[in-house]
Formats: sequence, C-alpha cells, structure tokens
Amino acid sequence: MPLALFALTIAAYAIGTTEFVIVGLLPTVARDLQITLPLAGLIVSVYALGVTIGAPVLTALTGRVPRKVLLLGLMALFVAGNAAAALSPGYEMLLVARVLSAFAHGVFFSVGATIAAGLVPENRRASAIAMMFAGLTVAIVTGVPLGTLIGQSFGWRATFWAVAALGVVAFAGVALLLPRGIGMAPPARLIDQLRVLGSGRLLLVFAMTALGYGGTFVTFTFLTPILEDITGFQPSSVSLILVLYGAAIAVGNLVGGRIADRDPVRALAVLFALQVLVLVALTFTAGNKPAILITLTAMGFLQFATVPGLQLYVVQLARRYRPDAVDVASALNIAAFNLGIAIGAWVGGLVVTSTLGLGATPWVGAILVTGAMALTLRSGALDRGSAGALAGL
Repeated sequence: MPLALFALTIAAYAIGTTEFVIVGLLPTVARDLQITLPLAGLIVSVYALGVTIGAPVLTALTGRVPRKVLLLGLMALFVAGNAAAALSPGYEMLLVARVLSAFAHGVFFSVGATIAAGLVPENRRASAIAMMFAGLTVAIVTGVPLGTLIGQSFGWRATFWAVAALGVVAFAGVALLLPRGIGMAPPARLIDQLRVLGSGRLLLVFAMTALGYGGTFVTFTFLTPILEDITGFQPSSVSLILVLYGAAIAVGNLVGGRIADRDPVRALAVLFALQVLVLVALTFTAGNKPAILITLTAMGFLQFATVPGLQLYVVQLARRYRPDAVDVASALNIAAFNLGIAIGAWVGGLVVTSTLGLGATPWVGAILVTGAMALTLRSGALDRGSAGALAGL
C-alpha cells in the first residue's frame, strides 16, 4: 500500500476519535461548564447534524477543488475546530467548535474513499478503502478510551488538544505523502442528491438507518453516567469498559458484513430484533456490574453489525431505482447514520430530563430500533412484491 494511504488512515483515526470521544467525557464537560447532562448530550447531536448537513452540501460546493488542496483545507479546519473546542470559554462556543470539526468530517469521508481507491491499482481498491476506514474502527477501540482517560486525568480540554495534535500529524502526512495530480470524479450536484431523496424506496432505507443506528445512541450517548451513577463503576474503570465496547463494535462490523452478504434484508430484520432485546435487557442489568458488561458487549456488537447491511441494501436499491446516482445514495445513507446519532442523543437527553430518568434510556432506544425493524420488514415485503410482479410479466 502506498504511504499516502497511511496519511488518510491517520486522518480517519483522528476524525473517528473526535466524533465519539465526547461520549466518555460528558459528565466531566457538564461539571466543568456547569450544565446539565442533557445539554452536554446536545454536543453529540450538534456534531452529528453538522456531518449530516455538511457532507452533501460542502461536498457539492468543493467538487472542483483539487483533491490534495481540499484535504489539506479539511485537516486545517479539523485542527482549528478541535483547538477552538479546547479553548472554549463556555458551552455555546464549544457547540460552534464541534460544528466546525463536523464539517471537516463530513467532506473527508465523502471524498476520502475515492482518493484511497485512486492511489492503488484497480484490483486493490477495495482493500485500500477498507484500510482507510480501519482508522475509524481503530479510533473506536483505542482512541475513544485513551481520550476518555486523558480527559479524566487532565481535563476534557486536554483531550481536544490531543486530537488537534493528531490532526496536525495527518495534515503533515497529507502534505508530504499525497501526490498532487489525484484524479477527480465529476462533482456531485445538489440537484442529484435531491433526486435521490425523491425515491420513496430509498427514503425507507434512510429511515431504517436513522432509527436503527440512532436507537442505540439514546443509551450510548449517556453510557458514562449510566456506568458511574447507576452501575457504580469508578470513573477510572470507564475507559477500560470502553475498550471492551470498542472491541465488540469492531467484531460486530466484520461479522455483520458477512451475515448481510446474501440477504441484507433478512439479516437486518434479525439483527434489529436482537438489538431490541439487548436494549430492553440493559434496562434490567444496568445495576449489576457483571451483567452489564455482558449486555454492553452484545450492544456494541449489534450497534455496528447492522452498518454493512444497511449500506449494502441502499446500494442495491439505488442500482434498481436510481442507477445514475448510486454514489449519491450511498453518501446520503452515511448522512442518515449521523442523523440517527443526532436524533438518538436528543431523545436520550429528553428522557434524562423527564420523570423517566437515566435508567429509561435503554428501553426508549429499543422503541426506535423496533421502528427500524418494522420498516425493514415493510421494505422486504415491497421487494418480494416487486419480484413477484416482474415474474408475472
């Protein structure tokens, strides 16, 4: 693999860390800024919304910018956003800083896969893309626990300084290793994205993605206070538990891809059903240390096990209903994942402030995932109806 690909992987690692590390720091941020946990949870929602909106819009607006120049600009924006977060005097400035980082995130993953594929021969493109996205997975396994540990030891601002330093390393890697003459695909116009949103079948999958992925974030956003306040773990133990959770996510992502290869709809229906059961179980195991570790391992596994199937299914439907905009449909599904994060974190905040309280977040998340399962069954029925109609012609 070319060295330039390692620069992209480091950038993906830094971006993945800054997206999810805030989950481990919510109680620390809330105490320092003297805000409630639900307000701290909005930091997760705002970031995810920044990715959701920024990815399609900014990707379209920057479609004619040379790729190396664009990546350097994105990493500079990423460093500035995390530095601004570290220097934020208050809650409002922290939200603005997170949105800046989110804009860099959205465009990077929109164009990064294309750049990674263009760095290698055609028969190695899938491996190159997988290597770049491995940075995101490794960030969940190692970057988030390490960032949480740094924040608990030296304050949450130190975590953002550490992530900004990673961004500087990625910027240097891109500047030194990425070639200048990278091929550019035709820019994706906003009108093409709007046409994809006009397909009812694709909108159904986007809703499956948002509800299924977002349902877990009702709980995951507030996982640290659950572990500390309900289960009774010490803050020093949380970073170790996040390592376990991240490992389960990595395994779930790999296994989920294999399960979904033949029949993504059936696989998704089963995985969503299991996700519902695990979230309901977490409601009852949250007060028991050994039991919650088992439940959280299952939750982490299922949280990412659905991701490959959802992405594969949207590509399959796009080839059937919008064959001229498959890449756009895929990118919009990535936006749907982030919309789900925003919705889940927001709903979780509402639950925490209500009379239901922190302990109700798992079963409320299960309701959202149940909605995703119902939409999956509906979409599968529509697929069978379409196949039957074609067979009768």
